[in-house]
Amino acid sequence: MTLKVGIVGTGWFSKVHADLLAEMDNVRLQAVCGSSKAKGEDMARPYDAAGYGDITEMLDAEKLDAVYICVPPQSHGAIERSLIKRDIPFFIEKPLSMTTEIPASLLQDIKEHNLLTSVGYHFRYQENIKRLKETLRGDKVGMIMGQWMGGMPGVAWWRDQKQSGGQFTEQTTHIVDLVRYLAGEVKEVYGMFGNRIMHEQHEGVSVADVGTVSLKLENGIIANISNTCVLPDEVGSVGLSFYNDRGLLDWNPDRLLEVRSGDSTEFANTGNPYLVESEAFIHAVRTGDRSRILCDYEDGYKTLKVTCAAYDSAQSGLPVKF
Repeated sequence: MTLKVGIVGTGWFSKVHADLLAEMDNVRLQAVCGSSKAKGEDMARPYDAAGYGDITEMLDAEKLDAVYICVPPQSHGAIERSLIKRDIPFFIEKPLSMTTEIPASLLQDIKEHNLLTSVGYHFRYQENIKRLKETLRGDKVGMIMGQWMGGMPGVAWWRDQKQSGGQFTEQTTHIVDLVRYLAGEVKEVYGMFGNRIMHEQHEGVSVADVGTVSLKLENGIIANISNTCVLPDEVGSVGLSFYNDRGLLDWNPDRLLEVRSGDSTEFANTGNPYLVESEAFIHAVRTGDRSRILCDYEDGYKTLKVTCAAYDSAQSGLPVKF
């Protein structure tokens, strides 16, 4: 049976997912919904799909087996409710929103419907993250350091705190999610953020351009995650390091480095985690087997709670405890 899939959103990530779906056996990209009908039709055309400018119109016109949601943080809510109402499984790109209010409400409805969901924390599907997770089972981690250092995306909504939720929620969420996935749940968050450069160079910048967040995990591990968006485009680093009495485990999107008693081993990243996460979701839609999905909506919501707590802490000057 050929699965009919829809996509909501017409940005770069929508095309990434559309291209992967187009290559899958017995899967058809049936429809695309944009912020306007013209945008929906423009993206749909190369895939011989139908284009729409309204989610309800698309769902009324098409019988879809699943939908991918790839929209900015401020656009969540009505899209998910339309799918939940019709019991249509959905894959949603991170973050779930810019605050926890709407996702908390949606999560209750998802649970009531036992709806199949998957969240696009694609690093979880990387072979090196699988290797790292297995290695950490034999380690007692002392401390974790993470970072997302880069430049400021050009889209206007990203620069608006009320629309994007800020860099820690929109980008660095990947590092927060990996800390949870690899090391355990967070019980305390203390954040500090600042506006150093970008608000002087661009209009409409209300997001912090530097920040550091300390986390205490339930198992006693201490972590620190820092980020900035002040760097030139060609400069930057993303990564996560684990320290203990056996040595260092240092991960970035390209490789995993293990340093033990002076000996080091490097593992290059292989495969496409975007493809693996899509295959896991499509398999679940087709068979009902959710075991290959590494992050569902409830799990993604826990990551969002941590990133939002960091901003709450920064505003109050006090740690936030869960």
